[in-house]
Amino acid sequence: MRNGEPDLLLRDQTRRHFFGGCGVGVGAIALRSLLESEGRGAASATDVSSFRGLTGLPHFAPRAKRVIHLFMAGGPSQLDLFDYKPELTRRNGQPIPPSFLQGKRFAFMNESHRTDLLASKRLFRQVGPSGAWISDLLPHTAGITDRLCILRGCSSDLFNHAPAKLFMNTGTGRFGHASVGSWVTYGLGSESADLPGFVVLQSGPRGPRGGAVLWGSGMLPSAYAGVPLRNSGEPILNLSSPEGVDETRQRGVVDAVRRLNQQRLEATGDGEIATRIAAYEMAFRMQHSAPDLVDFRGESAETLALYGVADPRESTYARNCLLARRLVERGVRYVQLWHTNWDHHGGPSENLEKHLPEVCGQVDRATAALVVDLARRGLLDDTIVVFGGEFGRTPMGEKRESTGRNHHIDAFTMWFAGGGFRQGCVHGTTDDFGFAAVEGGVHVRDIHATLLHCLGIDHERLSIRFQGLDERLTGVKPARVIREVLA
Repeated sequence: MRNGEPDLLLRDQTRRHFFGGCGVGVGAIALRSLLESEGRGAASATDVSSFRGLTGLPHFAPRAKRVIHLFMAGGPSQLDLFDYKPELTRRNGQPIPPSFLQGKRFAFMNESHRTDLLASKRLFRQVGPSGAWISDLLPHTAGITDRLCILRGCSSDLFNHAPAKLFMNTGTGRFGHASVGSWVTYGLGSESADLPGFVVLQSGPRGPRGGAVLWGSGMLPSAYAGVPLRNSGEPILNLSSPEGVDETRQRGVVDAVRRLNQQRLEATGDGEIATRIAAYEMAFRMQHSAPDLVDFRGESAETLALYGVADPRESTYARNCLLARRLVERGVRYVQLWHTNWDHHGGPSENLEKHLPEVCGQVDRATAALVVDLARRGLLDDTIVVFGGEFGRTPMGEKRESTGRNHHIDAFTMWFAGGGFRQGCVHGTTDDFGFAAVEGGVHVRDIHATLLHCLGIDHERLSIRFQGLDERLTGVKPARVIREVLA
């Protein structure tokens, strides 16, 4: 900063990246381009649909156009859901060999009580063409394994919730970096003229630890941040016009504010002013699109029953899954569903005996329904569905009042469906205790690289110059596309 003004080089970089490499007068050019595409002929407010992605993207033919990320916040126990370990059952209660623990750190366990192995009490069976092991907690998921690509042996770098969620979303545990949804909409733009390109839905007893930075745009223009939709009432607060203000008057206000912002944009080239113009226009359009989005009267009774939506007005994960399908049908590029709470350490409200079955019951049916519904509507082939948390749980139990497991970053499980991923696939193997990958291990950076690849983006070429560095989602450490799991 110099005298309160942003560095000129940084401002120029922001201008060029925001408008895909345009030069002087980019605000007027972008607005005029939007209007010509709408057939309106004279300058008016822009919207997110005018942010059509960067010039030259996608880098190659994509397999997918959009992503639905089902984020199970808290860290689901892979050992009680997806990773069957007979040896862990045989060695239940015995100390884990010390060699497994050398150089390892855990969030809530120390040397005095982190060594006893804990077997799963769940019943597992092999299902699908891959013979995937799925526990009795996920019967509906077991029914769609022929469509799933299951990755065992996933790993991360951070073992506390907020930093680990940040890492899974932005590729780093530090604040100020862009989320994967923001990177995708920045690179590819939005297909929707009436809804944000990146939408966030939440369910469960509370919001995820970390909050809005988890879907923030970081160093990218804020137009690419995730927009949270509320579960009840107005989808977005203050979206409705004040009483007595009709559409004509509202349009006049938006146009007047646009003209003032446009003058400032022409003078400064500041991309954030274009974001402000976009926000006003998007809000105006969403006064019509948002109520229609959450009006489920057009959904059949069979569809509502498939998802397990008893009352469309009730705030549930099932409702959000159906809403996610409606969002991608309307051109939203990236949808992220957050569901809490999967943090089963053992205790009065977070244990494996009672609370893990409860949260599985909340998500299993609707998750499977989403995959089935996308497939029968012809959307699954070019939509990636992601299921997983920020990390997994340890093979050792915690000494608390009831049964639980600690945070574990070395061998958790995620699954993917559609959008170029192999169907009926299990990738990766963990050791006899499920402590670490012995083959096919993948890192969060590899997952990010693979998601971008399926969307037609080379992760090494999608970057933005920020404070003298070329920032990208996968950072500077090695990351690879997991080609073994691609169709």
